[in-house]
Amino acid sequence: MNKELEHRFVTELENNQNIVHKVCTLYTNDRDSHNDLFQEITIQLWKAYPKFRGDAKFSTWMYRVALNTAITLYRKSKKRVQTQDYDSVIFKIKADEYDDTEEKQLKLMYNAVKQLGDIDKALVFLYLEDKDYAEISETLGITEVNARVKMNRVKNKLRTILNP
Repeated sequence: MNKELEHRFVTELENNQNIVHKVCTLYTNDRDSHNDLFQEITIQLWKAYPKFRGDAKFSTWMYRVALNTAITLYRKSKKRVQTQDYDSVIFKIKADEYDDTEEKQLKLMYNAVKQLGDIDKALVFLYLEDKDYAEISETLGITEVNARVKMNRVKNKLRTILNP
């Protein structure tokens, strides 16, 4: 990679690294796994960056690479690891920004989302990131109609999980 391309990549990665951290939080259960997945996603982004055409926003492309990497590794692992308390995750929510109610709701939501299948997790994640269905469909490689249908089904699953 030439220096200009390398500089653009590093700048884009630094500006959008929270995307990768959020994906890592969804697909891992402890700090070491989070760091390993973050590193693997960064490597995959680095390898794929020369082929990034700019047809979509960098963040959309980054979501796609990050989610595909996480899903691939998640499927390969096949073992379930006990989840770790949300409070011990590397990026904690500051107490002064969130009251206890919101924190408890976030814990419940993360626990519910972690019970979903890998594609459904990605769908919910993008939805919660306020991505529209066009961007969700582009990121996941499905039609916009399919994204809407899947999201409605996932919402019903989450309602069942959260309100048994």
